[in-house]
Amino acid sequence: MMNTPVPGLVPSPAPQEATLHPQAVQVRANQPADPHAMLGAFEQLLGGYAAGAGTESAEAESAGSEGVEAADPIALVVGTSGSTGTPKRTALTARALAASAAATENFFGSNSDAASQWLLTLPAHYIAGAQVLARSVLAGTAPVIARSVTESVHFSPEVFLQAVQQMNSARRFISLVPTQLHKLLESADADPHLGSEIHEALGSFTGILLGGAPASADLLAVSTTLGLTTVTTYGSAETAGGCVYSGSVLPGMRVELVPEEGMPAVPDIEGKPAQVGRIWISGTHLASGYIGDTARTAEHFFTAANGTRWYRTDDYGRLAPDSNKNCSEQRLQVLGRSDDVLISGGIKISARAVATVLEEHPAVREACVIGLPDARWGTAIAAAVTLVPSIDTVAASTENSPALNEELCTLLRARCTEKLGAPAAPKQLSILPDFPLTSTGKPDRAKIYSILDRDYRQG
Repeated sequence: MMNTPVPGLVPSPAPQEATLHPQAVQVRANQPADPHAMLGAFEQLLGGYAAGAGTESAEAESAGSEGVEAADPIALVVGTSGSTGTPKRTALTARALAASAAATENFFGSNSDAASQWLLTLPAHYIAGAQVLARSVLAGTAPVIARSVTESVHFSPEVFLQAVQQMNSARRFISLVPTQLHKLLESADADPHLGSEIHEALGSFTGILLGGAPASADLLAVSTTLGLTTVTTYGSAETAGGCVYSGSVLPGMRVELVPEEGMPAVPDIEGKPAQVGRIWISGTHLASGYIGDTARTAEHFFTAANGTRWYRTDDYGRLAPDSNKNCSEQRLQVLGRSDDVLISGGIKISARAVATVLEEHPAVREACVIGLPDARWGTAIAAAVTLVPSIDTVAASTENSPALNEELCTLLRARCTEKLGAPAAPKQLSILPDFPLTSTGKPDRAKIYSILDRDYRQG
């Protein structure tokens, strides 16, 4: 029997095609969308919630978690390509988008009358990109769209700086994936003149929303040293994007952890048992479900007797005290997906935990950890890492400096053994110059899997 955060939850019905607004925006992974056309549609769909027309209504929505009315039409459908399973079409109402935007505005607060302006650097056919456009309409401002979104050019410091120059509001936001921020900061280190421009541009943002993939501790430390207002975001299309910023649950949203069997062991915090469990989320920002997919909607979306709606995520989390001793708030730490729990030699191991330990080493920029089939271990822990440039120039490849790289791999395995136990030490550890990326700039796990599998079989 499934454990739930509150008693009496019943599976929610799946939204149907008939519930779509006639002008609903529908996007699909790996099929580039026209951001200008999306803006026009959002202006029609979100007009009642836009600044000066419905801001108070949107803020009121973000303060509660009542169920979605049957008459509330679907404004945005975010589809997946189905490369990792059956395609799904996540349905979001205008109310959900407005509640999410209001929660973000409330999180950052405001001491001026400046309206929020957004810079789009991510593909518009993913939730983070679509939300930049929706939030621009809700704020009553015109977003700046980077050339890398609409033209056949890659995201670069030059593209970023050109876009920032077009912004005209003192209250400005940007959504990035960690790889993009890495690229900007590494370019700044390599070229002091360009670096001053990059640092000044990044420092001009009221908020830099960093999501899509885990950000390394080193990247966040550098951001803090530079005084950047960088927040890590946790969320998905099902939650209208980020709903937890740097471990803090956004206003109007609720998070509960429900213990389950099969979770990886987590060390106590200051001698006290950690609160660990599957992450459940409630709030007006939730999606209505998956279009026409009754089974999948019933597996993830639930409704209480009072109309409160809940989303059962695929992630495990831990609630821990804030590092600031003067703050009583607990922070959510995402431990990883439930299907990222690897069993090697009968021991449960969190792939996310292994990646975190690897990224704590000063030579490592990013880490990706997966499980490979193995006759002896059942699953062999395998990891790919990229190195920070200062290290990468010395250890450019295993071909040019095999001894140095082998020494680093030995140190990284020893670090995993010390922190997580011997079973967590990667059986295969490959150093790559860069990770292959998806169209959103996230590490392409399928391609990394192929590389690690090849290296493991050849080793």
